[in-house]
Amino acid sequence: MKLTVKELAERLNVPYEGDSEVLITSVAGLERAGTGDLVFCAKPKFLAQLETTKASAVILPPGLKFERTPVLRAEDPHLAFVRATEIFHRPYRPEPGIHPAAVVSPSAKIGKGVSIGAFSVVGDEAEIGEGTVLFPHVTIYPRVKIGAAAVVHSNTALREGVRVGNRVIIHNGVVIGADGFGYLKGQDGAHIKIPQIGTVVIEDDVEIGANTTIDRATLGETIVRRGAKIDDLVMVAHNVEVGENAILIAQAGIAGSSTIGRNTILSGQVGIADHVDVGDNVIVAAKSGVTGRIPSGAFVSGSTHLDIRDWRKFWALAPHLYDIVKDFKKLKARVEELEKSSKR
Repeated sequence: MKLTVKELAERLNVPYEGDSEVLITSVAGLERAGTGDLVFCAKPKFLAQLETTKASAVILPPGLKFERTPVLRAEDPHLAFVRATEIFHRPYRPEPGIHPAAVVSPSAKIGKGVSIGAFSVVGDEAEIGEGTVLFPHVTIYPRVKIGAAAVVHSNTALREGVRVGNRVIIHNGVVIGADGFGYLKGQDGAHIKIPQIGTVVIEDDVEIGANTTIDRATLGETIVRRGAKIDDLVMVAHNVEVGENAILIAQAGIAGSSTIGRNTILSGQVGIADHVDVGDNVIVAAKSGVTGRIPSGAFVSGSTHLDIRDWRKFWALAPHLYDIVKDFKKLKARVEELEKSSKR
């Protein structure tokens, strides 16, 4: 695709300065940009790099001066750059149609413009919405429902009865709807499996990273609400509810029947114990272990978790603990000597 600066500015709905006819063909970082590339610079500290770039145009915030190339002005240059990237680089999508090597049940309902890749399987009474893409080696169990314009990448399995909304992106190796991990110990000590008869509901505009697992509910539903973004290698257990626009970062794990609020961020390797309520707009720092309720708006860290301010104080003090203990022992010995002297 080739767009003039003027055409690109119109698509992004931003003003521009300089030569309107300069052609833009791609986007790039400041260091590697060449002729035809668009770059962005959000802060004055990057102006030195901008001076040496070979890019043909730049997106800048209001008030940041630059005259060597055409400039597109945006309140949020990074966001405008992302939108430009979507214009010039669209992800690969196969043409609509069912590959001859795919197996699709006669009772499945396949919408218009669906693409089903080689060796994919679509089970009985499954429903695939309009414009959805199933890449090769996807397994769709019976009675699964997938909305419109979803993308399911290779080696993913959606188990029986799972429901997936519109515009959902599911990356490679994801398993949705496996049995929740539930057992009771019998009188003989053996573990008796609790039947997992619920399902999983993935609402619209969710993205799920590679090799993530979301287990079906024991009863009812495991739910991932609209707009949530889940990184690679995340574990969501049975009967968990993940709130709207929540972000779960790599290797986070949420145990059964816990609730994650709206706009909450679980950083890498965070562990959430079972039956825990995490409020809205919470941030949990990396490697934290959460064992109890977190109120909305909190920023916590540690294992078990602490308020982030207490956690910072603790770890600022930790390297000095040995010296503090030595001083304490000296003071204790001195106090004991003074007490003995006062009794004589």
